[in-house]
Amino acid sequence: MNTRHDGSLSTGHGNSPKDMLSRLETMVLMGMELPVSAVRRQIAAGIDVMVHLGRMRDKTRKVLEIVEITGYRYETDEILTNTLFSFEEGEDSGDKVKGSLIRKGELQQRMKLERAGL
Repeated sequence: MNTRHDGSLSTGHGNSPKDMLSRLETMVLMGMELPVSAVRRQIAAGIDVMVHLGRMRDKTRKVLEIVEITGYRYETDEILTNTLFSFEEGEDSGDKVKGSLIRKGELQQRMKLERAGL
């Protein structure tokens, strides 16, 4: 993903985008000894957008969150994210979960994605 070959797509299993970033970090560290900060910088450089799907109580799957990875903060050793959309449930409609994705933020890395043809 991070070898200048644009167009990677992958799936992972996590309870949230932040959890998935943590799981990815853990998987890398299980395979080799590297400083955590180096792993986080590589993850931040290699991932542009994460789409989090979740299973609802009515057994349907919905997009719950769309998050942009905006960079890495050296001072706090953390991957920076920007929530673009988040699912919000509507009125209770019995046994079906209803709601919609609500815009939470604006895309910050627009130029990077446009250079990649997106």
